[in-house]
Amino acid sequence: MVKKDPNHEMTFLEHLEELRWHLIRSALAIVVFSALAFLFKEIVFDVIIMGPSQPDFPINSGLCRFGREVLNTNKICINQTPFELQNIQMTGQFLAHIKISLIAGVVAAFPYIFYEIWRFIKPAMYNTEQKVARGAVLVISFLFFLGVAFGYFLIAPLSINFLIHYQVSDIAINNIQLMSYVSLVSSLSLASGVLFELPVVVFFLSRVGLITPEFLKKYRRHAVVVILILSAIITPPDVFSQILVALPIMVLYEISIGISRRINKKNKEKLEQNADS
Repeated sequence: MVKKDPNHEMTFLEHLEELRWHLIRSALAIVVFSALAFLFKEIVFDVIIMGPSQPDFPINSGLCRFGREVLNTNKICINQTPFELQNIQMTGQFLAHIKISLIAGVVAAFPYIFYEIWRFIKPAMYNTEQKVARGAVLVISFLFFLGVAFGYFLIAPLSINFLIHYQVSDIAINNIQLMSYVSLVSSLSLASGVLFELPVVVFFLSRVGLITPEFLKKYRRHAVVVILILSAIITPPDVFSQILVALPIMVLYEISIGISRRINKKNKEKLEQNADS
């Protein structure tokens, strides 16, 4: 049971009340950041959302410059031709505005949301567990933002370039809808942010003894298949984007094995000390 203070053990209803206030504060943080994103729509849409499709976006201009100066070719230039987005629904632009504002609110409020989660579960942890998990909010937030940045700055521009120019026939013309574009950029960024939390998941599962480094090594090949499937789901149907997403996740998987090995070693040392005592 989660203890509110050393002399009082909370009931189930008190748990629910405590959880309710944590959820309310988290929701308020999302509302505040979403409202700010809604008010500054020019920055959110013209600069951030439309950024990956613009010629001067870092990876777009960087690849083009590298191709021209080093490879003496323009073949690796991406997103150099601006395109227009269409809206065919009366409420399309307003709904897109609402959707991206909410997503921006969730991303911006993520550290605080997890901080509220941490405050709720912390009293249920032993002092040693709290010491081990110290800095969890910072680490989890860092990995999440790193993943979002990876998806936004690298995966999104490459995916946009692929999908904009892909045609099954010259007769079919790509007239991209606003909501479709918004969904692509936001889903790629958020999915990458979630996938980058793999080391944290492994850390906590190793702490409770559900997985071991031997288990992770044994099923490494299976994990590679799962990673490739997940990469195929969140990216366009081209092998390059799939591999681009899968590679860092595979690196994180190997890092997770090292984390699990370290946690498993500490668990064994703790068991030996308890046995000796």
